[in-house]
Amino acid sequence: MFYFYLVLSAVLLPVLNNFFGILRQPYSWWLVPVLFITSFFGLVLLHLAFVCVWVAFTNVNKPPKHTAAFRKLANITIPLLLKLTRVRVEVTGADKIPENARMLFVCNHQHDFDPILLMSAFGSADIGFIGKKDIYKEMPFIAKAMHRLYCLPIDRKNDRAAAKTIIEAARLLKSGKASIGLFPEGYTSKTCELLPFRNGSFKIGYRSEADIAVCAINNTRSIPRRMFLRRTVIELRVLDVIRYEDYKDITTHELGDKIHTEMETALSEMRSVDKKSRV
Repeated sequence: MFYFYLVLSAVLLPVLNNFFGILRQPYSWWLVPVLFITSFFGLVLLHLAFVCVWVAFTNVNKPPKHTAAFRKLANITIPLLLKLTRVRVEVTGADKIPENARMLFVCNHQHDFDPILLMSAFGSADIGFIGKKDIYKEMPFIAKAMHRLYCLPIDRKNDRAAAKTIIEAARLLKSGKASIGLFPEGYTSKTCELLPFRNGSFKIGYRSEADIAVCAINNTRSIPRRMFLRRTVIELRVLDVIRYEDYKDITTHELGDKIHTEMETALSEMRSVDKKSRV
């Protein structure tokens, strides 16, 4: 959409000139770039306003409606936002994931931007994330957008409520309505070091009999201090796809240890490469 709006802004100039003769004025040399920039950001703002209105009328207490249409809107809006904020996601290993597959995506968690970046990389997977319940109180607008995308809140302090969330996530995944995105650390890592896993969350995979896409992401904590000013390159790797047949007979603890080791090794390598590139 970023480039589409750039082209559309350029097309609007001769259209406006046809009605108002703008480009025939003596001051048109400076008016052209002003109108071009104004048109571009005007189109972007209209786009974002449309998204906000749609989200604002979401009722989180009812099943989400028109999820396919909203997902398409999200899939064109997220790349637009990343382009505007100068964030580029470099994905490796994406060929391991079949097109339109429904899987359990497991990833480390460095920043609140992580779900958006995963969605941008795997748009056809229709990922809905497991998020902390506090979001629904502290950020109601974000919670409404999440609800539209089949995201689910989890109450970590209430085991019974958490179990219900895991059951519902497995149901969505098994029915093919959405893939499920999971950050098994439970919290964002402020040091970017991999935290211990909450292995009970892997029960989503066992209940849904889904394959697990193991991912690792790095450098997302750099986004807030660099956005708009400097380009931020995010590295996202698909480390492994674990078939259900390969983990169904092991415990959640054993599965968690296997995935934790894979992530820890990959993150160590990614941070090492990142440090070398700064030298």
